[in-house]
Amino acid sequence: MIPGMFIVGVDVGGTFTDLTAVDEATGRVVVTKVPSQARNEAAALLAGLQALGIASREVRRLVHGTTVGTNAVLERRGARVAVLTTAGFRDLIEIGRTKRNIPALFVPTFVRPKPVVERKHRFEVIERLAADGSVLVPLDPATVERALEAALAARAEAIAVCLLHAYLNPTHERLVADAAKGRALGLPVSCSADVVPEYREFERFSTTVLNAYLQPLMDVYLSGLEERLLATGYGHGVLTVGSSGGMMTTDTARRLPIKTIFSGPAGGVSQACHVGDSAGIRDFVTYDMGGTSTDVCLVRDLTPVMTSDSMIGAFPVKVPQIDMHTVGAGGGSIAWLDVDGSLQVGPRSAGASPGPAAYGLGGTEATVTDANVVLGRIGTSKRLGGSIAVAPDKARAVVADLARRMAVPAERPQATLTGEALAEGIVRIAVARMTSAIREISIQRGYDPRDFTLIAFGGAGPMHALAIADELGIPRVLVPRHPGNFSALGLLASDIKHDDVRTRVGPLRAQASLLGELFAEMAGGARRQLELEGFAHDQQRVRRSLDLRYRGQAFELNVAVDTIDGHGPSRFKGLDALPSLAEIEAQFHRQHASAYGHANTDATIELVNIRLVAYGLVAKPAAERHRSDTRSLDDALIERRRVWFGGAAHDCPVWERERLPERAALGGPAIVEEFGATTVVLPGWRGALDEHGNIRLEREG
Repeated sequence: MIPGMFIVGVDVGGTFTDLTAVDEATGRVVVTKVPSQARNEAAALLAGLQALGIASREVRRLVHGTTVGTNAVLERRGARVAVLTTAGFRDLIEIGRTKRNIPALFVPTFVRPKPVVERKHRFEVIERLAADGSVLVPLDPATVERALEAALAARAEAIAVCLLHAYLNPTHERLVADAAKGRALGLPVSCSADVVPEYREFERFSTTVLNAYLQPLMDVYLSGLEERLLATGYGHGVLTVGSSGGMMTTDTARRLPIKTIFSGPAGGVSQACHVGDSAGIRDFVTYDMGGTSTDVCLVRDLTPVMTSDSMIGAFPVKVPQIDMHTVGAGGGSIAWLDVDGSLQVGPRSAGASPGPAAYGLGGTEATVTDANVVLGRIGTSKRLGGSIAVAPDKARAVVADLARRMAVPAERPQATLTGEALAEGIVRIAVARMTSAIREISIQRGYDPRDFTLIAFGGAGPMHALAIADELGIPRVLVPRHPGNFSALGLLASDIKHDDVRTRVGPLRAQASLLGELFAEMAGGARRQLELEGFAHDQQRVRRSLDLRYRGQAFELNVAVDTIDGHGPSRFKGLDALPSLAEIEAQFHRQHASAYGHANTDATIELVNIRLVAYGLVAKPAAERHRSDTRSLDDALIERRRVWFGGAAHDCPVWERERLPERAALGGPAIVEEFGATTVVLPGWRGALDEHGNIRLEREG
């Protein structure tokens, strides 16, 4: 066993479970990967600790990112939910907003996906609030009893209480929830006023129903995880990273599992901000390519773009989260032929089992990983992730089989497609799909990718980063240390985070006098919660913002009203220290002009939501300094091998990253290998290691 006390980050992915451990005494970082085990995540976690030689009793803090909630919604295997709602509104979660999104807009056979709760399990109670929260129809207790009786008769495993306008006045929801808890002890109850205390009824109801849908499953998962860890000697609580990038306790995750829906990828963005700060890079795009999918996020001034509106499958989710765009392109993405014979890649993935053919575990279809093996970009002498032996013959066989099945042009009947040519085509298509994802979060939102650095991580990110940079004109790429375990390391750089919101729709100037009072109310509750979680006053930070729009608009922009010094949340300056109304309005006009290309300074600005984020700060691993005993690149040379670029084979050096000398200069074409990832330096690119061991790359000339 490795002696010491560790903090451990665990990122449970679709193909691998990544573990990163930091020795608190020395700052030393150790990493490993183990195959993920669907619906038995605890077993993979314990196998990872064993692979690192760390006993559970030597772990002081364990933070994990999980896809349990995401997969449960996508696979529709959550709990049986009963919905209690205002009379006349039982069909609201099915009617939605009566709109069809692209590409469904042009699909004549489109059928709206059914909600996760059947109509027969939605029950009405008599009550009604006005749009200002006042009571129009008092709550009828008899209808509540009948609804609960029907819900229990339907064998409901969780209850969602979704009443009209409850975000302004939760009294009726609280009464219904208390009655439900009294009738069915132990049955989880989700109130919309607790899950999403803001307006837009469809999104609030949908998010609350999904929260109830996940509660029993998440409770079993977290309880089982803690029990397995405690049984092996772990003596602390398990922390979970939420979709907004902050950590939450297991109690919060059990109560609000919907806030973990985008848990895993958020860790990578948090760590990228940590690395960007130490490297002096404040504007960048994160590019996280794993075995199943790719996640991208735009970061300005070390602050990720945030959103409160997203989708999981066909369902809206209205919780604060890092605004990431996901595309089904990963190392395991399968290459296939469409009905017209054209080559396609993804979104279907080979996953961890059977995985790409090159894994030798039974995969029979060509994947992006197999293509890179054929091109020589993935070596065959080392085990992938420390455990998977590469089978190059199997990779070549499945790529060659796909090449034989490709359509041959009629004017060239003797034409044949080589395995290398098809492999390059597979990679190019995967790169095009990922490039499109970055265009959506940059160009389509008014940002020029040439003004940003691409920070590449994930098991497959550094392999394709320069190709993506070439497509988008991005001039600089940074590959951090431990890119294959980067998201797991980022989990250790996250703080405890609590989000609160109040909706007050109306002209900003008419409601300005309410801001101080509402911020004080939210801050008081947040501070009490942080104190209960063990955070002293000097470990607490608060950030305030407003959702604003021009009158007549349907959607709003979030405007920060606190002064932030440096990266991350700042020490709270005082509840009365709000900027002037003129400063807030000026900032909104600037943000609107940046986002949409124009601002109307004569229009009335409307307030929609008042938001507060409270942080409990935790100790973070210090940025590592790169130290090496080697003096020349020759000492780090593993081999030279043929690698294909642009239809031609190149004699490329292959270097071992951990043995690269300090400030080593790299020129393409070249390959840099390390545990969990491979960096491909394309012809026409050059780079060097910085003081922290990051590989910084830029175009020659």
